[in-house]
Amino acid sequence: MKRRQFIYVVGLATASGGLAIACDANSTQNQAATESENQAATELETELVIYSGRNEKLIGELIKQFEQQTNAKVQVRYGDTAELASAILEEGQNSPADVFFGQDAGALGALQKAGRTVQLPTSLLNQVDSDYRSPEGQWVGITGRVRTVDYNTNLVKAEELPSSIFGFTDPKWKGRIAWAPTNGSFQAFVTGLRVAEGEERAREWLEGIQANDPQVFPNNTSIVQALTRGEVGAGFVNHYYLEAIKQDNPNVPVEHHFTEDIGSLVNVAGVAILNTANHPNIAQRFVEFMLNENAQNYFASQTFEYPLAAGVEPKGNLKSLTQLQTQAKKIDLSNLNDLDNTLKLLQQVAVI
Repeated sequence: MKRRQFIYVVGLATASGGLAIACDANSTQNQAATESENQAATELETELVIYSGRNEKLIGELIKQFEQQTNAKVQVRYGDTAELASAILEEGQNSPADVFFGQDAGALGALQKAGRTVQLPTSLLNQVDSDYRSPEGQWVGITGRVRTVDYNTNLVKAEELPSSIFGFTDPKWKGRIAWAPTNGSFQAFVTGLRVAEGEERAREWLEGIQANDPQVFPNNTSIVQALTRGEVGAGFVNHYYLEAIKQDNPNVPVEHHFTEDIGSLVNVAGVAILNTANHPNIAQRFVEFMLNENAQNYFASQTFEYPLAAGVEPKGNLKSLTQLQTQAKKIDLSNLNDLDNTLKLLQQVAVI
């Protein structure tokens, strides 16, 4: 939604001074009254219901801090992001959820397209770069999660690594690659690949990697652990798994490689307020809390994700989001909602 344009009309010069003073006074009074009403409404809302695709280990501590600051009782239903989004759609107008905290933008986009989310205030949206929030203002990213190709420096030379994710379909990578086809973040990447490059190009990539006999793992963690042990040369993962391992063992022989295309997709974990929210004011305060400097620092230092607001820098040996924006093909993250056709494609090429 485009910002509304306000036109200020000035009257006769002799009357303009008094008119401006009167308008300013009324505007100040109205703003103060609105803020007072919102604060009073928020104070009356003592409960908040969150459906969270982010697990308790990642956000539980922040939920406790929010409760302490607001004196609200927060009820959280934790689960798989896609399943919780489906639950909200099935519950319809009877959903008890006020806020949906999605692990990826695809689920947020699905709820938006189903008409289940509401417009967020501009003051919240503007804290996050437009690439990492809904173009329609229906959801906002809290943290960024970047796809990388992590590699063992004893087995792979940096100059061997291609600038494009499609370079890994070269036969020279046969038996040297690891992936996790059943993992949600990998499937979100494949959806991004389909959006950015088209169905046939995505099929070509999957078939090319499959022809190179990749080692199959259940998740990102197991891939990075295998890389540290030298069991595989390179693996397709999210960036923060290696950052977490390096907190305890900074000398592991594994580094990130960022491609210059959709291979370094920046997905987001983000939040939306639902159109059935029973506690909309405190739900808005929750979004504001997750974007404040304290929460953003928490994510940077504890989950090793990219902070998306408050000017907080990521931790570790990472490219900046500005660099990644420049390199990678940009897509509307709301369009990552088409998981069904991604699963069909993965099944057609016998990847899952």
